[in-house]
Amino acid sequence: MKKFSSDGATGTTNTDVLLGAHFSIAKGLHKAVFTAQDYGCTALQIFTKNANSWREKTVTADQVVRFQTAVAETGIRAIAAHTSYLINLAAPDATKHAKSCEALKQELIRSSQLGLPFVVLHPGAHMDDSPEAGLQRIVDSINHIFSQVNGLTTRLLLETTAGQGSSIGHRFEQIAEMLAGIENREHIGVCLDTSHIYAAGYDLGDRASCDETLATFDRVIGLDRLFFIHLNDSKKALGSRVDRHEHIGRGEIGDEAFKFFMTAPQLRAVPKVIETPKGDKQSPDYDRQNLDRLRAFASA
Repeated sequence: MKKFSSDGATGTTNTDVLLGAHFSIAKGLHKAVFTAQDYGCTALQIFTKNANSWREKTVTADQVVRFQTAVAETGIRAIAAHTSYLINLAAPDATKHAKSCEALKQELIRSSQLGLPFVVLHPGAHMDDSPEAGLQRIVDSINHIFSQVNGLTTRLLLETTAGQGSSIGHRFEQIAEMLAGIENREHIGVCLDTSHIYAAGYDLGDRASCDETLATFDRVIGLDRLFFIHLNDSKKALGSRVDRHEHIGRGEIGDEAFKFFMTAPQLRAVPKVIETPKGDKQSPDYDRQNLDRLRAFASA
């Protein structure tokens, strides 16, 4: 088995690590970039529209200029958009499926206009249909959408899922099968979520387990297809197939996995962002706490 241990890796400075968080665009798309800079981030994830609405958003030329100017000023170039939570490319219902395809198409258009390198997508849930039929709908949908988007510059990343309900993508083999069916390889890839794969049954309890899980990913999917990582602890146990994020080191996964992900040499160039709980106005600054914790792991 190919080993990926980070033991013996040299220290890593904060500027060497592509690390960030998901930040709000409530005050403007470009404001999220400056928020990321305030947190010392070198990577960023955003929604480009309301994630819980079918209503689409068209970015204006002024918004594009403001956003790209902010990116140039801050140097934060590892930026991903996360698609709407409503999108389900595996949906057997024709109306829901059509709305999902149109929503993803518009997301890819917006993200290409903004110059975002990545769009992260939850592949979908087969509902009351078979997993095989749902998976094929995802592949066919993405192929069709790619053929419709002119000037596509962003890469669509299939996110590993926890396997909650009828969601597809909780096994690496499912992700690999989807990738194999998508014709445009230069615009497709994978986003790995630590909380999701742990809930799906991939052990991250210690460095040896992380080594084995990453080796399995490389064998089944290929590390060359991994373009983005979500670093989240899990509220639920290994194999629970329940998607619940927790603060770094405070969940079921624990510190060792995050030390591994922050120091493994073959993951150093892969952008990493947290999607940990935000809290409310009275809460501590959890984002800063979680980011500082990860930076300490990288520098150790």
